[in-house]
Amino acid sequence: MHEPPDAEARRAIEPVICYPPELLAPPDLDAYRAAFATYRKTDEVRVPPRDAATFRVPRGGVFRISSTEGPQVGDLNLWNAGDVGERFYSGKTRALHGTHVSVGDRLWSNLPYLRPMATIIEDTLAWYGADEFGGRVHDVIGTRCDPYTGKLLSGDDYHHCCHSNLVRALADALGMSLDESEPHVHDVMNVFMCTGFTRERGEYFMKASPVRPGDHMDFLAEIELLGALSACPGGDCSATHSSDEAACFPLLVEVFEGEPPEGWRSPDRNSYDRSHGW
Repeated sequence: MHEPPDAEARRAIEPVICYPPELLAPPDLDAYRAAFATYRKTDEVRVPPRDAATFRVPRGGVFRISSTEGPQVGDLNLWNAGDVGERFYSGKTRALHGTHVSVGDRLWSNLPYLRPMATIIEDTLAWYGADEFGGRVHDVIGTRCDPYTGKLLSGDDYHHCCHSNLVRALADALGMSLDESEPHVHDVMNVFMCTGFTRERGEYFMKASPVRPGDHMDFLAEIELLGALSACPGGDCSATHSSDEAACFPLLVEVFEGEPPEGWRSPDRNSYDRSHGW
């Protein structure tokens, strides 16, 4: 295929940020952190390797996801605890904050709600930045490892993919059948996972996570949350994300409660008025 004579000029056009971050009202991180310093721990959930577990967080509470025994990544789903029809929207979170999230970024819910579900107030891996390959930590681009893609690519039936783990965990938490639970499982935040896109073909890649025991992320729950976290069967995802052979470790979720920052209130659902037309 021949290039047109103005090919280089077309490539040289400067990009425009679709959703300028300065248009979003920033969270008051100092107030969030000051309040959290007075919170007390009220619950903890251990997520076994190659499995998932659920947890609940009251609005204004904080949940912490920690590496405890070895390098391990996790796939996170979030729902409104009172209405699982409202859930984490990774695509819009990515559009608003970028491909990877860290301190000050928010996890947004799906349409028509489109409001912050949780705000990241601490990230011990924030130092990582971007490496020479374009890798960054905590992505909102991966969809989650699932048995359907595994079957497509390898012909295998593997039952401990993060999708499968999340389906089972949610079904147990809500007393649903697996068939009822599965449609509620959605694209994830890949906690601790190091990923990016290749320069040549834009292929999604993963590499060994820099996470070590003691590393953690803290999230302030902007609404009452039901969460589910899968400890990925790929361990640190240095070679695979669906395997019974990769070294895998548990993850820990801790829940803290206390008096939210003065003047804080849970965000209302998006105020767009569709009665004026679509």
